[in-house]
Amino acid sequence: MPERDSYPPGTPSWVEVGTSDIDGAVTFYEGLFGWNVAESQPDTGGYRLAMLRDRPVAGISPLMSEGQPVAWSTYVATDDADGAAEKAKANGGQVLAGPMDVMELGRMVFFMDPAGAALGAWQANQFAGAGLVNEPGSFTWNELATRDIDASHAFYSAVLPWTYEEQDFGGMKYTLWKVGDQMVAGGMPMGDEFPAEVPSYWAVYFAVDDADATAQRATELGGTVIRQPSDIPDVGRFAVLADPQGAVFSILKASQPAA
Repeated sequence: MPERDSYPPGTPSWVEVGTSDIDGAVTFYEGLFGWNVAESQPDTGGYRLAMLRDRPVAGISPLMSEGQPVAWSTYVATDDADGAAEKAKANGGQVLAGPMDVMELGRMVFFMDPAGAALGAWQANQFAGAGLVNEPGSFTWNELATRDIDASHAFYSAVLPWTYEEQDFGGMKYTLWKVGDQMVAGGMPMGDEFPAEVPSYWAVYFAVDDADATAQRATELGGTVIRQPSDIPDVGRFAVLADPQGAVFSILKASQPAA
């Protein structure tokens, strides 16, 4: 269901963009997705909350450290952020931030897998995560693009309560990460279509009503279409975009309603 008040451990629960221009990002995403972005509070360090239908759907954050890239990030629900950090380190990963409390909202850790993709884990207290998913303007899928898919299978299965299965997808093996029988995320190897300088990363997909119209609107708002809208058989129509500050994200008009 689209409205959410809690997330089982292992389920992506939140997305946020770290940006070099908060006001510019707010203008772009409000115009693209119809978000209402609240003003930052004095104790949040400039962090702003994007709302849709009066529910939180994403965060917009200033860059917190020198060298931090402008990028979208995914957080996975956990009941033990400290344990996730220890498991990440024990399995060849690197802890980038935390574990630490975020006021009374929850406890977080941000880590990097052995191939260089960064992912967060969120232990909820007062804030569960996105209150709306799988509807236009909210996130609908999270996908790992990696240069070492075999290593990712071992790492994430050890760090998170995930199992995986591989499916043939247009001649490519696509990984489905699962919690129990529920698909929660995807993964794919990075082929020659990815420039050598692009590191492994977690991609965020937002649901839209019309991929072509959204891509056109993104350019009107100063963004860039990195991959033109195209069809994915049995999935839907998608495109890859970048906001004016360079944060890359994907949009998807699903062929079937998401659960």
